[in-house]
Amino acid sequence: MVKSRIVQNILLVIFLISPVAQLFSQEVRVDTLRKHTDTIPIIHDSADVALRIKNLNPYVTLPVDSTLNYRLEINKDQTKYYWYLRNSPVGLRINKDNGQLTFKAEKSYFLSGRLRYDHEYKVFLGVQNLDNPADRVDTFFSILFYNTEIIPSRLKPSVSSTLWVDEGDTVAFKVQCENGNFPIENITFYANMPLKVVSQVKKCDDDFVWAVPFDFVKDTDSGKVKILNLTFVGANKFMNKDTAGVKIIVRDALNYPIAVQDYNLAVRNINTYILQLKYSFLQLDKRVRGTKNTRTTFDITGSTTALTGSILASSTGEGSQKVGKVLPSVGVSLVPIKEAIAPQKVFDQNQASLVRTSIKRLEYMVRDNTLVGERDPNISQKTAKLKDELKQIQIQLIDIPIVDANDMTEEELNEYFNSPKVSKKYRLKK
Repeated sequence: MVKSRIVQNILLVIFLISPVAQLFSQEVRVDTLRKHTDTIPIIHDSADVALRIKNLNPYVTLPVDSTLNYRLEINKDQTKYYWYLRNSPVGLRINKDNGQLTFKAEKSYFLSGRLRYDHEYKVFLGVQNLDNPADRVDTFFSILFYNTEIIPSRLKPSVSSTLWVDEGDTVAFKVQCENGNFPIENITFYANMPLKVVSQVKKCDDDFVWAVPFDFVKDTDSGKVKILNLTFVGANKFMNKDTAGVKIIVRDALNYPIAVQDYNLAVRNINTYILQLKYSFLQLDKRVRGTKNTRTTFDITGSTTALTGSILASSTGEGSQKVGKVLPSVGVSLVPIKEAIAPQKVFDQNQASLVRTSIKRLEYMVRDNTLVGERDPNISQKTAKLKDELKQIQIQLIDIPIVDANDMTEEELNEYFNSPKVSKKYRLKK
C-alpha cells in the first residue's frame, strides 16, 4: 500500500512538471519587421480648434547690421490665412501669405534717427482667416536693437588746448563729456604744479575756475612767462579712461590793486605836502605884508611931514615959517628909520613866490596824471611821475621851513591861497 502511494505521487509530480518543460523547450521568436509610421500630420482645421501661433518669440534682440529671417507657424492650414503687422519699426516686414518675418538692421536707420539703440519697440502681429474674419489671432512681440560697436567716451574742455592769460586774470571753463557706450562717471584733475583752484572738477560739466595770482610768474622765469599744464582724466565704470589736456601760458602782469594803492599813496603824499606848503606860504605872505604896511606908514608919514612943512613955510606967521622949515628935515629923517625898523623882505617875497609856484605845479601834476578807466595801463608811469615831481619840489624847497597847519583847516587854507587879493599880488606883471 505504501508502494502504491509512492508511485502515485511520482506520477503526479511528472504530470505537473511536463507542461513547464514543454514551455521552456519552445523557441522564442521576435518580430523584426518595422511598423509603418505616418509622417504626414493630421491638420485639424475645424472650427472647434482654436487658432494659435506655435513659434512666436515674444522678445527679439538684434545687433546692428544683422538680418532677421523668421517664419511664423500656426496650427492650421496657412494657405487659408494671411498675416499683417501694425506699429512696426522701419524696415520690418512680414509675408502676408506664409508669415515670413524679414528685417535688415541697416546702420543708416540709426544714423538718420529713424531707429534708436536700446529702445524697445512693441510690434503688433495678427493672423486672420480669409473666409472667416472671426477666426483670427492678435498678439504682439517686442524687438530691441543694440550696437556692438564700442564707442568710447571723450572729455572735451570748452576751451582750446592752449590759453594765454595775464596775472590777475581768472581762468574759467567747463569740462564737457561726449558719452559713448559707457558714460564717464568721474574725472580726476592733475597739474604740473600746486594750484589753489576755486572749484574742483569731479564729474562731467563741472567748471574749472582758477584766479591767477600776481606773484605766479617769478623773476627767474624765462621770457616773463610760466607754463601750466592741466590734465583731466575721465573714467567709466569699467575704468576705461580718456585724457584731455589744457596748456595755460601765464604772462607777467602788473599787480593792479597794489599799483592803485601805490598811486593813491603818492597822491595823498602830494596833497599833504601841498597843504603844508600852503601854510608856509601863508606865514611868509603875512611877514611880507606886515613889513609892507610898516614901510607904507613911514612913507605916508614922511610925505605928510614934508607937505606940512611946505605949507607952513609959505604962511605969514613967523613961528609957522620956522616950523615949516624944520618939518621937511623931519620927513627926510624918517627914511633911515624906516629902513632900520622895516627893511624890505625881498628874500621872503621870493620864497613866497617860489612856494606858490611849487604848489601850482604839484596841483597841475596831480590833475595831469589822473587815472583813466577801470584799469589804466599807464598807472605805473603816472605814479613814477608824481613821485619824481614831489621829490624834486622837496629838494628845491629844502631851505624853507615846513610847518603843519594845525590851527587851520584845508578849506581855510585853500580859500586864502585862491583869494583874488593874493592871486593878484603874485600874478606875473608885464
